[in-house]
Amino acid sequence: MNKLLFLLSTLILLTYCQGQDNKENMNKLKYASSPYLLQHADNPVHWQEWGEEAFAQAKKENKPLIISIGYAACHWCHVMEHESFSDEEVAAYMNENFVCIKVDREERPDVDRIYMDAAQMINGQGGWPLNAFALPDGKPFFAGTYFPRQRWMDILSKIHDLYVGENDKVVSYANQIANGINSHSLDEGLIKQEHDFSVENYKSLFDSWKNQIDYKLGGFNRAPKFPLPVAWEFLLQYYYLTNDKEALNPVLLTLDEMSKGGIYDQIGGGFARYSVDEFWKVPHFEKMLYDNAQLISLYANAYKITKKPRYKEIIEQTFDFIIRELSDDNGGFYSSLNADSEGEEGKFYVWARHEFNEAVADDIRELIGEYYQLKPQGNWENGNNILLPKGDKNEFAKSKNIDFEKFDEILDRADEQLLNYRDKRERPSTDNKILTAWNGLMLNACLDAYTALGDKKYLATAIKNAEFLEKNMLEEDGSLLRNFMNGKSSIHAFLDDYAITANAMAHLYAISFDKHWLDIAETLADYSIDHFRDEKSGMFFYTSDNSENLIARTIETTDNVIPASNSIMAITLFELSHLFDNEQYFNLSKQMFAQVRNKIPEAGPWYANWAVLQGLLTYEVNEIAIVGENSVKINIELQKNYLPASIFLGGEKENLPLLENRLMPSRTMIYVCRNKSCKLPVESVEEALAQINSRNLPR
Repeated sequence: MNKLLFLLSTLILLTYCQGQDNKENMNKLKYASSPYLLQHADNPVHWQEWGEEAFAQAKKENKPLIISIGYAACHWCHVMEHESFSDEEVAAYMNENFVCIKVDREERPDVDRIYMDAAQMINGQGGWPLNAFALPDGKPFFAGTYFPRQRWMDILSKIHDLYVGENDKVVSYANQIANGINSHSLDEGLIKQEHDFSVENYKSLFDSWKNQIDYKLGGFNRAPKFPLPVAWEFLLQYYYLTNDKEALNPVLLTLDEMSKGGIYDQIGGGFARYSVDEFWKVPHFEKMLYDNAQLISLYANAYKITKKPRYKEIIEQTFDFIIRELSDDNGGFYSSLNADSEGEEGKFYVWARHEFNEAVADDIRELIGEYYQLKPQGNWENGNNILLPKGDKNEFAKSKNIDFEKFDEILDRADEQLLNYRDKRERPSTDNKILTAWNGLMLNACLDAYTALGDKKYLATAIKNAEFLEKNMLEEDGSLLRNFMNGKSSIHAFLDDYAITANAMAHLYAISFDKHWLDIAETLADYSIDHFRDEKSGMFFYTSDNSENLIARTIETTDNVIPASNSIMAITLFELSHLFDNEQYFNLSKQMFAQVRNKIPEAGPWYANWAVLQGLLTYEVNEIAIVGENSVKINIELQKNYLPASIFLGGEKENLPLLENRLMPSRTMIYVCRNKSCKLPVESVEEALAQINSRNLPR
């Protein structure tokens, strides 16, 4: 009897364990490389990664797909996971009636783009988490963003009933949506190239921006407020080319106001993704590599114009933040920091008054508390304070009759105390996947910081990152990989990876005069032309011709928080055409511009990078060739100045067309050229700048 009981209990235990294993195995995200997907690996939902296996199951079982898309730093993604995807009842219904796919939008922007387009078509808006319902072949028929638990359950039930009871209507609607996603304004074919790049047309671009700018608080007249660096980069170029201070002033206002707001981490450096209000006060606390990289570049260019000490501080602090918190030992940069810690958005960054008092020394506590506008009851919600500097440091010091340098020392001491205290808190999680395109943005940021501030650590970091990208992301056939995690890559790259990396490699050449990096840029451009270009429109598809077969192959033209991959590619081809004297590159760039030129005046900031290209086409660029043994040193001295309409090349070898027959024994010569026609060579930076500035005229 005892033996029988033992056997039965053992059998029950084995069956239970096997059931537990099967249950665990039904959620397949534990095999993923993405930190975002791994966050969902313990959900009771039977999540799968995007791939043929999930589609095959949906077709076999005739179930609709749930395609849920988010990213690791996304606050509302975490909320929906906690409320719905971790709930046994919700998960059971999803598992019974749907095939469930989780997608990291940062790893698979191609997938995200399709279903975001669907959400925009269906609801007129998008965001993350993005939850789409699709036929087994992937065609979407409904999409939305965050849903509270009960609303989500209602939607699941209605979608299930609709799919089973009125399947013909669902299929018909899905086909309409798919056709809408596939159609785009470039289908009419090649637009005739126009060569009339008039100064009047370029100057008129600013007119469409003026009523959108917030001239009191900076940024644009809306909330939430995003930094949108490319918009302000265009206005800096516009100011340089037209000498119109009306364009420069809102840029500097925006940079000043952001630097005083909660969107900027006052003690740790770095910017949050956006401010939820119009004052830059309350951030959405996630920190993204792509924002901070572009903002380093923007502040660096503004510093070259103004030499404002605060801009220098922001460059240094933001770079230090990235090195400290978003850097891998092998030279790559991680993607983001979570908005949440301890289950609460922003908890890592805000201060109860008693915490501030514990952190800051007695003798400076009252002064620094006033400077950061702390209140006993809090200046934000739940009694918490966001550190908000009370205006300009110099003005505050004057109001307190304190010498500015003395106050600066006091503030540095307090910030160090606050940072040390904060570092003992539970940290937000890090999304430590490395993305090629975002690393290219950071590579550019390092180079911009180097030319602005002259510190060689920025150049060393740039070279280390370029070497990492070459070693780990560049394949022998000239193709790129998108992601790197735990020593391996798993996804083929997209157009933004190629365009941004090619642009960054060309930029590294323009600083170092090491042609190796320029050759990589050329390789990437040629691969993109061969595998991404649409012969019908002249634009480039977001996915290559040997990518996975999605329901749509989209073309990205609108600039956003990251400029459009096509606008970056068009500018890169324009620059490479001058460096290599390559007429094909130049014509491709002009053809791409011709496709969108009519949209630029009316679209304002959303075509800002195309407007930058229009400036380069309108005001012929300076080709600045520096040859001789001191060429790199002189190059850096020149590039301390803001020269957005100049392309730099040189070195001690005549290895590019414009460098041929330029070397002179024991001398370093500077040739300021335009359209391959050069002025008499000079030897000093001052003389070269005089030639550059005298030639800053439209053709």
